[in-house]
Amino acid sequence: MSTVTVKQLSEIVGTPVERLLEQLKEAGIAVKDPDQQVSDSQKMQLLEHLRQSHGASEEGAGKQRITLKRRSTTELKVGSSTGRAKTISVEVRKKRTIVRGASQGAATTAEIPAEPPAAEMQQVSEASSADTDVMTNKSALLAKQLEEDRKRLEEARKQADEGKLAEDQARQEQEELKRAEAERREAEARAKREAEEAELRREQERAKAEEAKAEKAKPKAKPGKSRGDRDDSAARKELHVASDKRGRRKGGKAPARGRGAAGGDAASKHGFAKPTAPIVREVAVPEVITVAELAQRMAVKASEVIKALIGMGVMATINQSLDQDTAVLVVEELGHTPKVTGADDVETHLEAQIEDDQREQAPRPPVVTIMGHVDHGKTSLLDYIRRAKVAAGEAGGITQHIGAYHVDTDKGSVTFLDTPGHAAFTAMRARGAQATDVVVLVVAADDGVMPQTIEAIQHARAAGVPLVVAVNKIDKPEADLDRVRTELSAQEVISEEWGGDTQFVPVSAKTGEGVDALLEAILLQAEVLELKAPFDGPASGVVIESSLDKGRGPVATVLVQKGCLNRGDILLSGQEFGRVRAMLDEGGREVTSAGPSTPVVVLGLSGTPNAGDDALVVADDRKAREVAEFRQAKQREAKLANQQAAKLDNLFNHMQEGGVQTVNLLLKADVQGSAEALRDALQKLSTDEVKVKIVSSGVGGIAESDVNLALASQAIIIGFNVRADAAARRLAADKGVDVRYYSVIYEVIDDVRQALSGLLSPELREQIVGLAQVRDVFRSSRMGAVAGCLVIEGVVRRGNPIRVLRDNVVIYEGELESLRRFKDDVNEVRVGTECGIAVKNYNDVRSGDQIEVFEKIEVERSL
Repeated sequence: MSTVTVKQLSEIVGTPVERLLEQLKEAGIAVKDPDQQVSDSQKMQLLEHLRQSHGASEEGAGKQRITLKRRSTTELKVGSSTGRAKTISVEVRKKRTIVRGASQGAATTAEIPAEPPAAEMQQVSEASSADTDVMTNKSALLAKQLEEDRKRLEEARKQADEGKLAEDQARQEQEELKRAEAERREAEARAKREAEEAELRREQERAKAEEAKAEKAKPKAKPGKSRGDRDDSAARKELHVASDKRGRRKGGKAPARGRGAAGGDAASKHGFAKPTAPIVREVAVPEVITVAELAQRMAVKASEVIKALIGMGVMATINQSLDQDTAVLVVEELGHTPKVTGADDVETHLEAQIEDDQREQAPRPPVVTIMGHVDHGKTSLLDYIRRAKVAAGEAGGITQHIGAYHVDTDKGSVTFLDTPGHAAFTAMRARGAQATDVVVLVVAADDGVMPQTIEAIQHARAAGVPLVVAVNKIDKPEADLDRVRTELSAQEVISEEWGGDTQFVPVSAKTGEGVDALLEAILLQAEVLELKAPFDGPASGVVIESSLDKGRGPVATVLVQKGCLNRGDILLSGQEFGRVRAMLDEGGREVTSAGPSTPVVVLGLSGTPNAGDDALVVADDRKAREVAEFRQAKQREAKLANQQAAKLDNLFNHMQEGGVQTVNLLLKADVQGSAEALRDALQKLSTDEVKVKIVSSGVGGIAESDVNLALASQAIIIGFNVRADAAARRLAADKGVDVRYYSVIYEVIDDVRQALSGLLSPELREQIVGLAQVRDVFRSSRMGAVAGCLVIEGVVRRGNPIRVLRDNVVIYEGELESLRRFKDDVNEVRVGTECGIAVKNYNDVRSGDQIEVFEKIEVERSL
């Protein structure tokens, strides 16, 4: 056998190189390098040494056994039914036993590999050597066999590596073929889609050309197929319609062969294209938002949001609310851009939607409110107009019990509001709703001007609405038109016959005399006002009244002011919202749309809104819900703010906050003389800076209408020898209106004078407190320049501002940093006493300077 190196011999016998070198040294063989050659004689010498070192002798050598062992460990990854790979350690042991005997003439070695079967790969395999070979004393045969085994092992490993490499290469080639095939199919599908789209475009162009030819040849369209139908068919051709297995489109015929073949294959492909990059969205984050809504705004699953929250250490459910900061962190974590929105953004968006109205406007009918004293014929006049005009004409609208209706005349339409008294009219104006264009003041010709007539004039004047006076009951013998004109002139309502600007129309609700003239006067006044509104787009209006119907739920009468209200729109009104399920006219018949100045009954709101609430059509249900919930949350704050608006004691605070500069008063007295005296005396208290405004003055007790007027005008009610009734007291307590009772006129004047004095800005004056003379200046590492002073006037106090004077000229104005008497800090030093003064942020104090201590005082001004 040829020689081998020490390293190769160590691999053959399974002994570490270092151990083998030590054994060779002990056997007397001069080998030091693992790469040094070992001959056969040296191997025999090593074998003889090892045998002797283990106590063997020549006599017992014939029965001695030499066992060679080899162990190798590998790891295998085996897949399981659960989908997770499992790692198994496999240990292979090889054992060779050599028996030396004198009678054997040949020696052979047997290698028993302990390769485990597949069923036993989870356990460590053990190799067993069942057969032993008998060897002779010739160790050359043993070494040769060992060398052959090593070569076979290396060859087997090499073949295994080559096989694995070939397998990997084959796998890569197969994957490349698959990718190439997929790219080819994708290119073919793309080409087919482009061909189909081109074919559809050509068909559309041909259809348009044929349509143009048909229109030129025949101007009128065929009754069987309109232009809109052709447009709809053309629009349907542009859509990518999925096809069934035979290539036919759903609902259509199979494509023609040849030219349409490619289009048929392309039609079977869906039009969705996988995005190549993540989509970054701008997510609006309010102050409070739920996990589900946040996930919806980011177009991700709620589980992704919950997973991000868990990663941040927050355990949340799908319905849990998140604060704004946490929601912003989640949005940024998921790769989107957060947009922080404030609490008032929802209202600001709606206001911008109303203000930025660029729609085309057209003339609209006027909205008229009829007001007047009790028993002056308001209801009779409305009944006659409704019976004579609505029933006889083609006019639609709402019956009287609903609260609004409109009539058609030869010169146009008129919409009437039947408000239940002045309280509703004022409440609507107090909520910011301007629903009325013209007020018709009904005055009885035999009764003249009465207290509620004066109230109606005041309400119309406060709302800035023009008046049309209807003098009713002219058919009575005691009717006196000049008396009515005279009494109304005292209220600054002068008729056109007397040189004024108010139309007076004599009417009779019993005979119908003058009703047509009244309608003409109303339309003339509307023509002067030039009333216009957009008729297209989302509607907006005002709620006239609402109720809870037992069979239909919440019912609201809405007067449309802009746009067109359609059935199915999402309507938001105050704190209520909902989808318009139905709209009813005067006969209970359903209508599908309503334009400007048209009152309709709306069904489908979540509750009953207040009279005077704005009604607005919004884009979606979610937006309406968000605004409604925001308004409900702000209801209490708004109520508290309204309660403080008309408090007499808070008028000065309002002035500081840029609020009112005028005291609004509503006077009610026991007699007319007292009311006039109070009005004149209080108006004389007005100056250029503050003014007294008498909103209304009258005779009698304080009624509920007076409280509503005071609430709308932010006025204070003064009752002189009169009291409020129960309903007025409850309303005043609920709305926070300030009601004051007096019995002496001078007390009224004094309280109002004090309120006006509180509105005057106070006068600021400076008063010198003390004066100190600087005698010497000392330097301190902590204080800087410290002036040694003598107080020559008044008192020097630490907290007051100071001025440094040099030759009676102010060179610095600031404050004291330190005031000491000897080593003690003191708060003040009186005249004739020495002290140490350190001026804050100023070190240029010199001997001979004077330090002036002063204070600012506010002097209250009075009328």
